[in-house]
Amino acid sequence: MNKKMIKIGVVTASLLLLSTTAEATLKTDKVTLKGNMQVQYNTLPKAVSTLKEAFTEGMFYGRFRTNFFYWDWKHEYDGDTKDNKNNGVGGSIIYKTAPLKGMSATVGMYTSQNLDFFRMDKDDVKYAKAGKDTFSRYDVSTGGHYGMTLLAQAYLQYDISKTSFMGGRQMFETVFTKSNDTKMIPNTFDGITVTSKDIPQTTIKVGYLMKQKLRDHTSAHDVLAFDPTNKWNQNDDSSVNKNLTVARIGQDNKLIVVSVTNKSIKNLQANVSYATVPGVLSDVVLEAHYAISVGSLKIVPGVRYMMQFDELNANYQVANLKRIETGYRDPNSLDSDLLCARIDVKQGAFLGRLGYSKVADKADIVAPWRGFPTGGYTRAMGQYNWYANTTTYMVRLGYDFGKANILPGFSIMGRYAIQDFDDDKLGVQADSNVIHIDMRQNIAKNSELKFRFASANADKKAGKDYSYNEYRLEYNYFF
Repeated sequence: MNKKMIKIGVVTASLLLLSTTAEATLKTDKVTLKGNMQVQYNTLPKAVSTLKEAFTEGMFYGRFRTNFFYWDWKHEYDGDTKDNKNNGVGGSIIYKTAPLKGMSATVGMYTSQNLDFFRMDKDDVKYAKAGKDTFSRYDVSTGGHYGMTLLAQAYLQYDISKTSFMGGRQMFETVFTKSNDTKMIPNTFDGITVTSKDIPQTTIKVGYLMKQKLRDHTSAHDVLAFDPTNKWNQNDDSSVNKNLTVARIGQDNKLIVVSVTNKSIKNLQANVSYATVPGVLSDVVLEAHYAISVGSLKIVPGVRYMMQFDELNANYQVANLKRIETGYRDPNSLDSDLLCARIDVKQGAFLGRLGYSKVADKADIVAPWRGFPTGGYTRAMGQYNWYANTTTYMVRLGYDFGKANILPGFSIMGRYAIQDFDDDKLGVQADSNVIHIDMRQNIAKNSELKFRFASANADKKAGKDYSYNEYRLEYNYFF
């Protein structure tokens, strides 16, 4: 299969040129599955007047889901890389009580089981890449068992006017934090959040998050601390800063997030967001998008500027996520910033995008909460392009054949990213060009099949070539 890498890349590039939208959705009576895999509820329980009715008039939301992953390295290196495959079969049952005097509750049970014939041996779980989120590496390495079944959502909610208060385990969607539900179980947080739309044309979100539960964890863990003595137990997100260990910052950190989005100016959406892990770091994001109509075209330029502030004042190295600070100007500081820009062109079923991002030559951006600092601008599937002094350019094209009345329920989206990393920094990946394509087909009213492909052509670094092809196949059925 490695010998076909060039041919596959050419075919994929050809598909991109055809016009290719990940924004396509699957809409059932109960829910809508958005292009980013977030679920919106179309039907919710109606308010009731008795405690008994709160439960009898509640609603169940069911989902059957499968995910298959295959990762094909161009070269395998002993002890470092190995072709890998994984799968998840399962889904979720979510129950929402009916609101009683503004009070309600939500509980979501999720499961991901792993078929024997298409997964790694237990001794090889360390080689798992994209498919690692279908199981817990910690559970396999310590208890020897695959499969996860757990409560990924469990919270109380109080609604008054246009404001919702939520306490418990929940999804929290901001520029910093995302559910990122592209595998089997979403990324969730234990904490208290408030979402308010009482101010016209304005959405305010505030979160006090005490724990995080990454997609491949069966229990909650610290929002930031990495544990090098047991690397799959605490925060082991792919973009966690491994210098920020349990021994250095403890394992009781809190993440505080404030987000304000305003649409009071016609065609303009502006956002100001703030996040902090007190005593470690803080982030500020300024973002705006402005829609311009030109005949049947809609042109939407957008910009995001992120500032990261060090609060550690550490006497040890922290600048590189992987603990290899060679090439960093101030290895003891987390100070950094990031600029992203894009321009979208939309017409009917077509979406085109040009994206750009540049990280300052300071520290790597710390973002283990699945928000992806370059997401929506230059991030391709499976990529982490927010290392210091990294520049990325991206072209994205999408076409919704269903919206165009050509092929019902079918859409295709493709990205081509050019990633220029700093060659003088040993702790970052090599320069690479990445092609990524998604194809989605709605089946009847309640299900969807999606195929995803990525091909990364990387330069050699330290004598190794980490080029690869990646394949994903996902099926969703809602009931």
